[in-house]
Amino acid sequence: MTTEQVSIGVDVGGTKIATGVLRGDQLLSRHVQPTPETGWEAVLDAIATQVQDLQTAHPDARLVGVGIPGPLNADRTRVKFAPNIYGFTDVPMVDGLRDRLGQRIILENDAKAAALAEAHMGAARGTESSIYVTVSTGIGAGIVLNGRIWRGRHGIAGEIGHITARPGGPVSGAGLDGALEAVASGTAIARDASYALNRDVSTAEAFTLAEQGHPAARRIIAQALRHIGIALADLQKTIDPEVFVVGGGVASVGDYFFQGVQRAADEYAAGFAPVTIRRAQLGPDAGVIGAALAARHG
Repeated sequence: MTTEQVSIGVDVGGTKIATGVLRGDQLLSRHVQPTPETGWEAVLDAIATQVQDLQTAHPDARLVGVGIPGPLNADRTRVKFAPNIYGFTDVPMVDGLRDRLGQRIILENDAKAAALAEAHMGAARGTESSIYVTVSTGIGAGIVLNGRIWRGRHGIAGEIGHITARPGGPVSGAGLDGALEAVASGTAIARDASYALNRDVSTAEAFTLAEQGHPAARRIIAQALRHIGIALADLQKTIDPEVFVVGGGVASVGDYFFQGVQRAADEYAAGFAPVTIRRAQLGPDAGVIGAALAARHG
């Protein structure tokens, strides 16, 4: 008889902390609360309280994984910075939670955690290699090879939001000109649409206007999707994964997004290999599931 693995996943974001228990491949006891805005100590306190509550209800859930946006240090014990969480710079995440909980903690970048989730339980299930790409406020990715996250020598593999898409273009949050997320993220689309229309325009409205045939909106969206498609074509030629899984808030607009990205990817990968793009399946649960899986994989 095989005993199902039980683990806790924690998905930390700028506005909410989501937790859940993963028993085998079933997500149980999902809980969401607002992310404290008073500094990293308060965030760690909130995480510890949620984990303790889950372990009271599920005493066999002793493995804990935490996913968080932003780059980590090489041994995945500290968060270098999480730009959307107040006070999150050089945070000793693992030591802080271990002090509070008295147990081992596995820390993971949130996009890498979602990549693991989609590879094991989502759209890339059954493949040996996949790249998960999230297009939202920013752009991030996780690379999965043979069922495990590929991190690279310094742990930064998958940071595609910071590759240069347009030299001399807008400066990103990381201080780089023309980075992919500075020209193709939801933030970039809303910025460009607001400028072109001379009023505040959300990313969702920009897509709606583009689908309705608004000339400026169509051009803005087309440029963003072209940049994303080119990035996927470049990754296909560099890493040659079986499949790309694309998710995130911007991708959730549906066919218009995916058709534009696929066209550009096909154009720029022509003659090399087909770019297979699938829609993410796990939605908002991907972060929690991925963090729980990361706890099992170490």
